Amino acid sequence: MVEQDTIKLLRECDAGVKMGVASIEDVLDHVRSEELRRRLWDSKKEHEELEKEIRDLLNGYQDDGKMPNPMAQGMSWMKTNMKLAVEDSDSVVAELMTDGCNMGVESLSRYLNQYKAADEQSKGIAKKLIRMEETLAVDLRGYL
Repeated sequence: MVEQDTIKLLRECDAGVKMGVASIEDVLDHVRSEELRRRLWDSKKEHEELEKEIRDLLNGYQDDGKMPNPMAQGMSWMKTNMKLAVEDSDSVVAELMTDGCNMGVESLSRYLNQYKAADEQSKGIAKKLIRMEETLAVDLRGYL
């Protein structure tokens, strides 16, 4: 049970971190403020570093990880492009990213509660990803 919950939690973290990277990449070309661009770029690098850590752990379990849900990814891409087509601004970028962070925190928290038997290392990774998302959302408030 511990190993299965660990793998399942790591898979969800893997999908979440990939979704975060993709979301940041989707908005970077629309950012006007150098400060906001730098903050998003730093967050993208943080996500990619955590992704490597998750991948290493999953490799230890001979698991390929998990891609984000294609439907969720498509909906996110569509929402991003539609909103930015109407108003291409840092405020909209911040709103979109904040919404994504909040959804990430919600789903990761749910998985953390669902996979209670996961090992402490994988729980720590999930908590770290949650903190990263919460911090980014707070940092973006000045752009809303």
